[in-house]
Amino acid sequence: MKKKAALVARLILGLLFFVFGLNGFLQFIPAPPGIPEAAMKFSGALVETGYFFPVLKGTETICGLLLLTNIAAPLALVILAPIMIQIFLFHFFLTPGAQNVAMPIFMIILHVTAASGYWHLYRPLFARRAQ
Repeated sequence: MKKKAALVARLILGLLFFVFGLNGFLQFIPAPPGIPEAAMKFSGALVETGYFFPVLKGTETICGLLLLTNIAAPLALVILAPIMIQIFLFHFFLTPGAQNVAMPIFMIILHVTAASGYWHLYRPLFARRAQ
């Protein structure tokens, strides 16, 4: 059951990152109405740098594809972890409200569930080592 949950979580998370990553380039999903000014300014600043937004969305797209195809999925989850934290913090601070934080919380749950399927690979990272 745990393996199946990790598989489903990996596929859903992969699909989310792949679709929203591509959307950063192709804009096929319209922006929701009523985005707070601070969120718009922050997003606009990322776009204005000329490099950060394409790198971010490219990373999301590639890692989403890696999760969907199960190619280097443990690495993709590690790369996406700080992005996932930033997505949560962006919504928590810049678009406050339970409805705006629900999706990032769901994605964090998916991320942890998907990563649990690779815990045997991550376990050594948390081992205490003598120096």
